[in-house]
Amino acid sequence: MSSKSITGTGGAGRAGDKVFSGITLLAGCLILLVLFSVAVFLLWQALPTFMADGSDISGGEGFLTYIWPLVIGTVIAAAIALLIATPVGIGVALFISHYAPRRIAQPLGYLVDLLAAIPSVVYGAWGMTVLAPALVGPYTWLAENAGWIPIFAGPASQTGKTMLTAGIVLSVMVLPIITSLTREIFLQTPKLHEEAALAMGATRWEMIRMAVFPFARPGVVSAVMLGLGRALGETMAVALVLSSGGLIASLIRPGNQTIAAEIALNFPEAYGLRLSELIAAGLVLFLITLAVNIIARWIIGRHKEFSGAN
Repeated sequence: MSSKSITGTGGAGRAGDKVFSGITLLAGCLILLVLFSVAVFLLWQALPTFMADGSDISGGEGFLTYIWPLVIGTVIAAAIALLIATPVGIGVALFISHYAPRRIAQPLGYLVDLLAAIPSVVYGAWGMTVLAPALVGPYTWLAENAGWIPIFAGPASQTGKTMLTAGIVLSVMVLPIITSLTREIFLQTPKLHEEAALAMGATRWEMIRMAVFPFARPGVVSAVMLGLGRALGETMAVALVLSSGGLIASLIRPGNQTIAAEIALNFPEAYGLRLSELIAAGLVLFLITLAVNIIARWIIGRHKEFSGAN
């Protein structure tokens, strides 16, 4: 091959690199532009709420009094979902990646991925028609036998549409996300690490604890935070399975509300200052989600050097 043809090929390659670099830079800038545009839109539309008199806001005591119970309800629902879905998701991911035979692991993995594709309204309909009625009996038992605990204080809901039910439905929704991502991360553990642990006489569980978990820790945190983002912003499922009301401590009584469900239920008929209130609530949810992602990145960065991934 002549030097001229080599030079021509190198020039074309450099041109292709520049084009590809420009496209990726444009894509990155576009994401930042969209995020900035959403933030500006929410802030601009929410300004009338922040400038209005407190007596004109829903509840008559100002925006902070209005939004605070919604923030607490959103956090409670997401926390319930993560408390249930995280250990189950990690356990299922471990079973698929390290314990299940191949003929079982592969179909089970496909099934978990399929669950992630089910629309939220289907989960909400299932929770409303199947799960909520089935939980009326357990809620009554909890109110009678553990009612001295504030979160189980009675009288229990006779429809089953409570914050605990909403949290359970959300846990089912975020479970495929946590399981799928965690499974893939577990499978990326270097085989040399696993074989070295086993060669030193470790049991399978000890190998997982010493080799798999340290390597996968940042990825597991990312998967949980992604599930948390889904739980924080979920709308239709919560709206269908929760009998909304004022903020209360009990999880088995009708009451409480989340920001996303509040917006979904009231937005179609809102106008004027009420519409601005709902957009301001959306801004608060946007900031909560942003804060969650920042905290997640900080946690991942703090533990990455100890993960074994490097």
